Amino acid sequence: MPIAAVNGTRLYYEDSRGTGAPVLFSHGLLWSCRMFDAQRDALVAAGYRVIAYDHRGQGQSADDEARSISIETVYEDAAQLVAQLGIGPCHFAGLSMGGFVGMRLAARKPELVRSLILLETSADPEPEANIPKYRRLNWTWRWLGPALVAKPVMQVMFGGPFLQEMKRAADRARMETALRANRRTIWRAVNGVMERAGVHAELGAITCPTTVIVGEEDRATVPAKSERIAAGIRGAVLVKVPRAGHTSTIEEPALVTAAILEHLKRAG
Repeated sequence: MPIAAVNGTRLYYEDSRGTGAPVLFSHGLLWSCRMFDAQRDALVAAGYRVIAYDHRGQGQSADDEARSISIETVYEDAAQLVAQLGIGPCHFAGLSMGGFVGMRLAARKPELVRSLILLETSADPEPEANIPKYRRLNWTWRWLGPALVAKPVMQVMFGGPFLQEMKRAADRARMETALRANRRTIWRAVNGVMERAGVHAELGAITCPTTVIVGEEDRATVPAKSERIAAGIRGAVLVKVPRAGHTSTIEEPALVTAAILEHLKRAG
């Protein structure tokens, strides 16, 4: 099992290796590198070297004792991972929480980022209106376990077509099972996401080719958040994915993969 010891933690990662241009995937809160399996396979087939990793306190990476795993800490983890693997500058693709990392990385350490793909994310702090609901869910997760909050979390993570269509029943069951299997201590990472600072003022420092992808039915970071990011990064391309919510790589994998491949073609 590949593990990178960086920044005082141990990060699980998967690496297709090879000599192609490196693409690093950074996942969303409550999930793992598994959420990019469809994109990984397509990009490897297209000749890219694909690396995907789990954030500290999530997936198969080491746990953490902090009350709140800050986004600043997770950003530094990613920077050190890129350096340790020797893949900079890489194409960086981050979804939601991974996007928080990607914006910081591209703005502050441009030598590490060849191009940027931002999916279902926001450059702003968590909206105050969301905090009470998320704190209740997080309290339940911590003290009573993820099984009790899996269904309401599914309503946040996915759009209507994925949640309602019979043909997606097996996919829904798989994703709900993944939520239920999460460790209880993931509440620490949730605190970090809720308490993050905004980085909109830093977007002007991002000069690499950037594509911003958002599901038209995203409820967690509504499409207006992606529009605001795209407007703040010079030359950024905005792609809206029909029928997708906050987890577009799972909901509409072919459309997202096509958008990523088109981005990589433009970025060179």
